[in-house]
Amino acid sequence: MTGGYDGFGLGGKRVLVTGGSIGIGAAAAKAFAEAGAKVAIHYNKNKEKAEALASEIGGAPVFGGDFSKTEGVTSVIEAAIQKLGGLDVLVNNAGHMVGRFALNESDDEAYDRIMDLNARSVMTATRVAMPALLQSKGNIVNTSSIAARNGGAAGAALYASAKGFVSSYTKSIATEFATQGIRVNAVSPGVIATYFHDIYSTPERLEQTRQRIPMQRLGVSEDCAGAFLFLASNKLAAYVTGQVIEVNGGQLMP
Repeated sequence: MTGGYDGFGLGGKRVLVTGGSIGIGAAAAKAFAEAGAKVAIHYNKNKEKAEALASEIGGAPVFGGDFSKTEGVTSVIEAAIQKLGGLDVLVNNAGHMVGRFALNESDDEAYDRIMDLNARSVMTATRVAMPALLQSKGNIVNTSSIAARNGGAAGAALYASAKGFVSSYTKSIATEFATQGIRVNAVSPGVIATYFHDIYSTPERLEQTRQRIPMQRLGVSEDCAGAFLFLASNKLAAYVTGQVIEVNGGQLMP
């Protein structure tokens, strides 16, 4: 399946998108497929949506697994690499706020739930996938968040901190593996109108946010897709590593 993204030089590349059944991950998976990549999709609870997307983009393999558990991450990464016959691009997109926790609610259980899913899973997936990526001279694109820089809204301290880990980890691994031909970057979405904000925000809060964004609109998942493809493309981004690309309509201009 090829479309408007076929100039990215991603034709035939083997790509695994974690958290790829809905939202930003689904938009990225679809864009990679339109660029001619061989895409595998990971899901946790949204099997039907993952399978529907897989069918839409040409029968991509799907893999279910709970990324809050190390064994879930490991089994999905290993199975996807085996099915694809290797790996050229790992998109570490799986993550979730889990909940908003005020300071007095931020106990060890809340910390573990949020950090395991949003931070530890990225570390585990990267470690398990690295041998295959070294073989292919592939690359990694992580999903961070604007919250990594601005701390997010009230109750998002743990989630924002986990995404701060992702941004810093991106730079550290990029440095560690640069001489071995591996590039590591991240996409940092701003306020994107997905189920995430249907759960954790209110219409009033979203409208207040929209008014503060210079482009005067919330983002949509497709707004992030090009950044993933650009960073994954050796044709376009061969000299780009350790970078966190902000996609937020001007809400944050670091």
